[in-house]
Amino acid sequence: MAADISKSREMERLRKKLTVDLLWIYLLGILRKEPMHAYALRSEIEKRFGFLPGNVSAYVVLYKLQSRGFVSSLQKGNRTVYSITQKGKELLKEAEKEFSAKQKMLFK
Repeated sequence: MAADISKSREMERLRKKLTVDLLWIYLLGILRKEPMHAYALRSEIEKRFGFLPGNVSAYVVLYKLQSRGFVSSLQKGNRTVYSITQKGKELLKEAEKEFSAKQKMLFK
């Protein structure tokens, strides 16, 4: 019986690299549609993409994105609501081009 390739170390590593290690892409992609606070962002990632980033990881990535000008934040009550900036939209578009180019090179 052949081993289940989808559970191989290689596929597990690929999934990690395409999810947790690239959390910023998921955050920006969601914020492109609407501003959100961190907890809602985590829930939306789980719902749409099937993985739940760590609470601290989400905040660290959001902080880094904000410090580099890719997201902005606004305090609403006791929550911080994040929005994508124009610079963040440009970064997301550039990431899309990069993924598209790599996909063409690898799979066509």
